[in-house]
Formats: sequence, C-alpha cells, structure tokens
Amino acid sequence: MTTTSSTRLEAARAALTSACGDVTDGSPADAVDGVPVALVARPASTPEVAEVLRAAAAHGLTVVPRGRGTKLSWGQPPEQADLVLDVSRMGAVLDHAAGDLIVETQAGALLTDVQRTVGSAGQRLSLDEAVPGSSIGGTLATNMSGPRRVAVGTARDLLLGVTVVRADGVVAKAGGRVVKNVAGYDLGKLVIGSFGTLVVVTEAVFRLHPVPAARQVVSVLFAAAADAGRLAQQVVHAQLVPAAVEVDWPADGPGAVHVLLEGTEAGVAARSAALVELVGGRSAAGDLPAGWGRLPWADAPGTALKATFALSALPAVLSAGRDAAASAGVGLTLRGSAGAGVVYGALPADADVTAVRAVVTRLRQACTAAGGALVVLDGPAEVKSGVDTWGPVPALDLMRRVKERFDPERRLAPGRFVGGI
Repeated sequence: MTTTSSTRLEAARAALTSACGDVTDGSPADAVDGVPVALVARPASTPEVAEVLRAAAAHGLTVVPRGRGTKLSWGQPPEQADLVLDVSRMGAVLDHAAGDLIVETQAGALLTDVQRTVGSAGQRLSLDEAVPGSSIGGTLATNMSGPRRVAVGTARDLLLGVTVVRADGVVAKAGGRVVKNVAGYDLGKLVIGSFGTLVVVTEAVFRLHPVPAARQVVSVLFAAAADAGRLAQQVVHAQLVPAAVEVDWPADGPGAVHVLLEGTEAGVAARSAALVELVGGRSAAGDLPAGWGRLPWADAPGTALKATFALSALPAVLSAGRDAAASAGVGLTLRGSAGAGVVYGALPADADVTAVRAVVTRLRQACTAAGGALVVLDGPAEVKSGVDTWGPVPALDLMRRVKERFDPERRLAPGRFVGGI
C-alpha cells in the first residue's frame, strides 16, 4: 500500500466513521471471493447507508454490499473491494400488518426471523431458505428461490416495495404497501438478481400467505431421466395444484420426484390419494424429505451450477448432466424444481477445470436448446478463471447500459456480475 493510498484510506475512514460510527479494518474473513477488503462499515439505517455511500464516493472507494455473507462468493470476484458495506445491523422486521398480509423488513433481517415474526399470526413469507442463514437483502440480490416458487412465484412476484440507495448516496423507493399497487415495480424487479452491482437494498415490503392447515409430500422413485420427465408432466397437468414439484438426481443410482401438496386437511388427503393412484402406487407419502429445498452443494462445497430450461426439457437436462459427468469422470448431483424448470447442480471440489468445463459445456448446450441457461454460481478460483461462468447473455448490452445509468463510476461490486458488470 502506497503512502498516497494510505492517506486516502485514513481520510475515508474518518468520513465513514462520521457517517455510521461503526467502521473497522477489513480482515481476511472479510475478503470477497478472495479479494482483500480495506474497510468494513456497518450502518444501522437507510440514512446511514446513504451517508456511507456518499463518503465512499467522495473518496473514490469501491463498495461491495454484504448481508450475512452466505452467498458473497457467488458470481465472479470483484475487480476491487475497498469497502464492504455490511447491513447485518439492519436486521429488524419493521412492520407486520397481519390483516393486510404485508411485512416490511430491513435488508439485513434473517429470513428465519421474518418467518418467526409472521408465523405468530399464522402467516409466512413464501420464500424458501435454500441457504441457511440468508438475509432478505442477500436473497433479493441473488434472486434465490426454492421449491414453493411453483405455486407462488419468486421474490419478484412477492415483492411489493423496495427502498434502495444508489452509489452516490441518493435514496430511492419503488412500489408500496398495497397488494394491487404496481407503481415502481420495475425498479424492484431490476435490482433482484443484480448481485449488488446496481444499488444497495436497505428495506423491502412483501406480500404474505396464510400457513396452510395441512401438507403432504408424495415421493416417487425413478430410474431413468425420461421417467422423471413423465412424472413431472403428469403432476403439472393433473390439476392437483402442487405447491412444489422437486426432482433429486444424485450422482449415481435412482432419483426421486417429490410433490408437495398443501391446503385443507380434506383437500390434501384427497389430492394425495389421487396422486398416488395417478402414478400407479409407486410412491410413498410423508412429510418433507431430508434436504428439502437445500442446494445440493450445501454440505459439500464444490462447483455450484444453476440450470434453467423449459419444463419439457427436464429429461434432456438430467441426461446431459449425468452423461457429461460420467464422461468426465466426476460425480454430478442435480436437485431443484421440476415444476419450474430450475435445477441446481454440484460438482465435487476436487474436480479439475477440464472436467468442469466439459460438464458445463454439455449441460449448457441442453439448457440453451430448451430456452434456458447454465450459470456457474460458485466454485474454486481456478474453475472461475478457467470456465465461462455466465455463458451467452442476449441482453448484455442493455444490462451494461443499466449499470451505466445507475452506477456510472462502477463503484458497486465492479466485475462481479455477468459480462464484467
């Protein structure tokens, strides 16, 4: 570090401390996907976030927003990370309007805390916690969703309003607290899945759903990918109104399709019986299976994949993944929503770059042919540097123009998102 840079950081530290009062030196644990961090600021409110970002802009600092850090290594490493803006102190549930089925939270609130608060009124925020310890802000930033997206959609469908702060410290709000209010929705949809490269989300308002009186999972084993496709299509088109249709395709051996049914006691019992009859008695009924909604790399970190595709392409995607992994001599686990066309994959940490590239290439071809995409969400440094992590992005030019509009000086997580955005 040069004298000039040291002087600049000391001046920045003073300004940041004045802005929020909680500023520390970055430690190795604060590094963002291997990129060292000079300073960490922990604001406690939207006005403090605005002051921190104004101070950072005035001193030319790059900023990486952080919620609880559970998905901070997703995407590409940032080009630079002078300051981590940690919103974990902003962990409050600001308001729960149970009569209106609305909840308002700060971005650093844990998803589990939100569920506990609204659950006291027999309600839930229908976002599954696919990554334990996730915050609201991190869930929005990575557009994370789980099994129940089949019935209620993703965060884009549940978000009613959002408060954000631009890189220059300007606070903006979109949407509102009324379910039918559509004004400003574009901003909310825009920032979801932007990996913290456009704005810093500080508060969010969501619609809630009542907790159903009963639930039942019907699980069906299958031996071939084609069987999984037929099962999923049967369920989706049988008017059973599933809350989720999950597929679990391990590295070897048979797989399983798990169908979640929710509703009244009588309704769930009737639909469960109809489903068992539909699949010819090849099923077992019970509660949520082990690992429900968890990403397949949760217990064994390695290379993490996200595959999207048309529902009809499920057999092709499953077959492509297993065949490519077998040819490359590695194991690939695929798990996700057969009812929404979103499946996550896990390759072992010791898989070399050549093997990973072979699997990614074959699986991406299958997804692209089905109108989807294949993204390498996370993995060892050598994999991220040696594999095309994002793949082709048709709207890349538009995305770059949006980045230019929101963050023209490229201060927010530069290079972390697709195309080096």
